[in-house]
Amino acid sequence: MNDATTAGHLLQLIRTGQARTRKDLGLVTGLARSTVTQRVDRLVAAGYLREAGVNASTGGRPAASLSVDETSRVVLVADLDHEHCRVALLDLAGRTVADLAAPVRTDAGPQQVLDWVGGRFRAMLAEAGRDRAQVCGIGVGVPGPVDFDSGRVVQPPVMPGWHDYPIREHLARGYPHLDSGAVFVDNDANVMALGEWTEHGRSSPALLFVKVAGGIGAGIVINGEVYHGVDGAAGEIGHVRLRGRRGVCACGSVDCLAALASGASLARRLTESGRPASGTADVVRLVQSGDPHAVALTQESGALIGEVLASVVSVLNPELVVIGGDLAYTHEHFMAGLRQGLYGRLLPRSTRRMALEVSRLGDRAGIVGAGAMVVERVLAPAAVDSRLATLVT
Repeated sequence: MNDATTAGHLLQLIRTGQARTRKDLGLVTGLARSTVTQRVDRLVAAGYLREAGVNASTGGRPAASLSVDETSRVVLVADLDHEHCRVALLDLAGRTVADLAAPVRTDAGPQQVLDWVGGRFRAMLAEAGRDRAQVCGIGVGVPGPVDFDSGRVVQPPVMPGWHDYPIREHLARGYPHLDSGAVFVDNDANVMALGEWTEHGRSSPALLFVKVAGGIGAGIVINGEVYHGVDGAAGEIGHVRLRGRRGVCACGSVDCLAALASGASLARRLTESGRPASGTADVVRLVQSGDPHAVALTQESGALIGEVLASVVSVLNPELVVIGGDLAYTHEHFMAGLRQGLYGRLLPRSTRRMALEVSRLGDRAGIVGAGAMVVERVLAPAAVDSRLATLVT
């Protein structure tokens, strides 16, 4: 059998718009009508496809239009930050069925945080009237370095207790139809980068996303795929060291960008100056209230980040650079500093076709990206064919 003509590949042809009917599938693949019918019937019975309406016909019986059944299954996603967490229930089109955000800190440890996430997942399913058996996958973004293949956090500087914790296995509990391979974990900046690409950057061959919140990190999407690097460390710009600066980083090094320009570092410096700030949200509040010291620190933060980004942009030459995270929403103050630090260190050729913008998705970037991360994998041809093989036909 030609691997490009399996049921999973037929589903992919429908998803991408290359085919809309059984006849189209036969023309594209060269398969006999009976073979197409058998495979499409299996996809319909398994809840992957549905037939709705008819297409225009030049004569004879009108052809039923095939489409992905986007409501037959749901995806559970979570976007964890140092200072808060957002969870959501999505359908296969990425539409939100339910969501919730709360001030949950990752430094509470993996068991407490993931138990909270699991509890919210169950509550959302119940509220939406969905059965656990309808969950086809789980996606999670975490604010630390991740080995994507194993789904485990690797020596995170500011996530005590998370190193090598079995996140996949923990979240898969209670979903016996899912194995740990249906649970996907990635760095939060990578997930947010994928979210921005999915919603607004599909025409961009190279997208760079920078998250500036309690920490600093970047995600890179090249031709629609997250670039993880050899050891999953791509995008760790928060730990680039800036010579001649002063600051001790949570990772133990001195003068890391995160120790000088992150929301956590600005909160600490504001508190030391007599302006109590427990985290990034307080920094943003002080900036938006016009506090001159907070404004100055935020502009300085933007300039330092822009300085580091200049090197990244020179190497990657992206078409789109998106700035997200809480500090991005101080807008003119932070972004003015970032533009100064970035454009002042680049040749015009490096930015001739580059767009720089604040995240359009805001605090939903991680949720959108986590959903896309799951859907693209559970609807991949090999995954679909594997599941169909387990079903009784």
